[in-house]
Amino acid sequence: MNAHRRTAAIVGGLYIIGTVAGVLSMLVMGGRLDAPDYLTAIAADPNPVKLAALLVLVMGLALAIVPVMMFPILKRQNEALAIGYVVFRGALETALYIAGALSWLLLIIVARQYSDSSHSADSQVSTLGNLLLKAGDPITAVRDVVFSLGALTFYYLLYTAKLIPRWLSGWGIVGTVGYLAAGVIAVFSTELVVMLLPLALQEMVMAAWLIAKGFNTSAIAMLAPPRVAVTSGRS
Repeated sequence: MNAHRRTAAIVGGLYIIGTVAGVLSMLVMGGRLDAPDYLTAIAADPNPVKLAALLVLVMGLALAIVPVMMFPILKRQNEALAIGYVVFRGALETALYIAGALSWLLLIIVARQYSDSSHSADSQVSTLGNLLLKAGDPITAVRDVVFSLGALTFYYLLYTAKLIPRWLSGWGIVGTVGYLAAGVIAVFSTELVVMLLPLALQEMVMAAWLIAKGFNTSAIAMLAPPRVAVTSGRS
C-alpha cells in the first residue's frame, strides 16, 4: 500500500470514527439535559455525561487529524486554501468541540454543588447550570458555521483536484451549503437537523469510497510536485 492509498484509508477511517463518536455522544446524553430536574439527575449519575464529553473529544480529535493528513496533498493544489482548511478544521473547530465537552463536564461540578447546597443557594446554582446549558447552543451553532467553512474549502479542493469522483465532492459542496445555512439559522433561531443529513450521508459514502478505492492516482500525478527543501553548506 503506497503512502497516498494509506492516507485515504486513514482519512476514511477517521471520518467513520468521528461520526460514530458524535452519534454515540447524543445517544448517551439522550434527553438528560431537557428534564426539569437535570441537575439532580446528573449529580446522582454523572457517568453518562462524562462518557458523552469523552466521545465529543474523540470526535473532535479524529476530525482534527484529517486536515493534518490531507495537507501534504491538498497544498499541491492550492497551498493557501489548504492552510485555511487546517486552521478551520484542525484548530478552530477542535477548540469548539473542546469547549462543548468542557461545558458538559462543568455541569457535573455545578450539579454536585446543587445537590449539596442549601435551599437558599439552590436558585443561584441552578441559574449557573442553566447558563452553562444555554451556552451549548451558541457553541454548537458557531461550530457548525466553522465546520461548514472548512468543509467547503475541503470539498472545493477535492473537486478541482479530482481526487475523488466529482459527483461525490460536488455532493459534499451542496451538502455543506445546507449545513452552513442550518448553522447560521441556529445562531438566531433553532437548529434544523434535517438540513444536516445530506452531508452526514455524503461523509459516510466518501469514507467508504476512500477506504475501498483511495484517491484518484492519475489526479495526484497531475498535482504540483512537492517542494523539496534546498540546503546549502560550506565544504
